[in-house]
Amino acid sequence: MYTLKNNVQLIGYLGSNPEIIQLKNGNKMAKMTIATHDTHKNNKGEVFQETQWHQVVAWSKKATVAEYYLTKGNKVCIEGKLSKRSYIDRDGIKRYYTEIICQKLLMLGHK
Repeated sequence: MYTLKNNVQLIGYLGSNPEIIQLKNGNKMAKMTIATHDTHKNNKGEVFQETQWHQVVAWSKKATVAEYYLTKGNKVCIEGKLSKRSYIDRDGIKRYYTEIICQKLLMLGHK
């Protein structure tokens, strides 16, 4: 049996320019939102497009690539792993946040 892995692959479009954060230790982080689209028909034959938004975080060299080469609307392929975090909001409510930690980044299309 194959080893089970936490692996995600997405092809989609950047919803905005990457947000670049320079950390005190010298590391660089890029936060991005990627939209993916699914098209389906209902029982009446009407076609609907459903858009899902995904939060992606890239580190180091991938963050530098995102900073210099990616802009809103670019088509990209992301491979990474799901990461789930929790935090307490201002009202004391525990919130959960799921994001994709980018391990591979491929720019699709051309400028």
